[in-house]
Amino acid sequence: MSRRILVIPLLAVLFITAACTNKKVKNPLADVGSKQPDKVLFDRAMDALKHNRYDVARLTLQTLINTYPDSEFIARAKLGVADSWYAEGGSTALTQAEIEYKDFITFFPNMPEAAEAQLKIANIHYQQMEKPDRDFTHAARAEEEYRNLILQWPDSKLVPEAKQRLLEVQEVLAEREFRVGRFYYLRESYPASIARLRSVVDKYPLYSQADEALYLLGQSYEGEIANVRRRQVNEAAKARLIEMATHGAADAYSRILTRYPLMNRADDAKARLIALKQSVPKPTLAAVAQNKAEEDSRRGTGMFGHLMSNFKKHPDVAEATKVGDPTLVDPKMVSATEVVQQATRAMMANAGGRGSNTVSVETVKTGVPLPDQAAPRSDDAAPAAGDTAQPAAVPAPGELQPNVSASDPNELKPNVADSGGQTPPPPQVNEIQAGAPDQAASSSGQASATGAKTGDQASSSSQQKDDVDAAIASSKHKKKKGLKKIIPF
Repeated sequence: MSRRILVIPLLAVLFITAACTNKKVKNPLADVGSKQPDKVLFDRAMDALKHNRYDVARLTLQTLINTYPDSEFIARAKLGVADSWYAEGGSTALTQAEIEYKDFITFFPNMPEAAEAQLKIANIHYQQMEKPDRDFTHAARAEEEYRNLILQWPDSKLVPEAKQRLLEVQEVLAEREFRVGRFYYLRESYPASIARLRSVVDKYPLYSQADEALYLLGQSYEGEIANVRRRQVNEAAKARLIEMATHGAADAYSRILTRYPLMNRADDAKARLIALKQSVPKPTLAAVAQNKAEEDSRRGTGMFGHLMSNFKKHPDVAEATKVGDPTLVDPKMVSATEVVQQATRAMMANAGGRGSNTVSVETVKTGVPLPDQAAPRSDDAAPAAGDTAQPAAVPAPGELQPNVSASDPNELKPNVADSGGQTPPPPQVNEIQAGAPDQAASSSGQASATGAKTGDQASSSSQQKDDVDAAIASSKHKKKKGLKKIIPF
């Protein structure tokens, strides 16, 4: 019994000694395969971010940034902090994410991840974009940020995605401007309507309702024509205002036919040009092909989609085109004040020359007796019929008389020769003059050659017009039928 008691403690001591002897002690600084502490912190943060533990990930990454400022993982750690806010979502988190992404671009502008950070900044505002009839702050910011990405990193692989998103954002902004312009048009505030609609078609040529905007622009100019005709103004000024408004309307209608020949308002624009007695332009085959590609790339929204859009905060961008380049630089915008000033300048074009517009009436008195001649009496005999000699009239004191000694340089006189008073009639164009048969033959040959050349040009132009008409008819025949947007006028 005593022997057993002694053996058990001995075995325990031997086991503990063996265990202590076999334990491997590794030096992290000496082992080549060991992980550095900054890498360990970064991996832990990425694992926490993967499992949606955003607070843990941000705390770990901030520890890495503050403890190891010279680490090679600093750039990725800063980007990871921004990504954690971006993934968390919510207005507050997205605002903080934008701040972090901008800091990353400031400190590391030459890294490939800088373009990715800029894209996410734009996506932050894209996700918060609202419908056209609501606050457009995020839509305007998204447009600005996408443009910055395309202009600053044109060689990035993210540029195609940014361009497509920019087209969708510009569709929303164009719809907003169009609704404002239509609002002014329905209330007959034509200068404001002209300013808004001109800005839409100049800034957003790929807008899905660009033809409707141009048609309303022409209608606004025609409304101005009707208002001018009702005004009590000078006829010359009224004519200048009508001419200016007619030119603006014709330009808007012509742009529909040359740029958007396959859209719904093309036939209406042609009818208005004919009514205004203006020339009707023909589109080119390239314009027809471009407009067809734009229309085919748009996705329509069905009845159920329109119904569900009433319950959504974000806008429907299905009508945005998928081809073409978005506008990267804003053209000069037009304001209602400038429209009114243009009309005022046209009306006051000849304000400095008022004297030329006045008409003076001069009364010439005849039969005034000479100073040494007696006043005529009623019983004096009338002059004979053949006697045309009259005494020279002498102007009365203070009376203005025309200068009869000098001829008026502006007076129109017949072209009469001094000798004889008759001139031979001018030679006819097709008359063969005597003594010049060779010249007549040469002229006939030249006329024949010119006529043949003109005929070839007319034939080529006619063939080109036929090709354009066939392309338009074919595209309209293949176009899907759908509900046309009806605008209450």
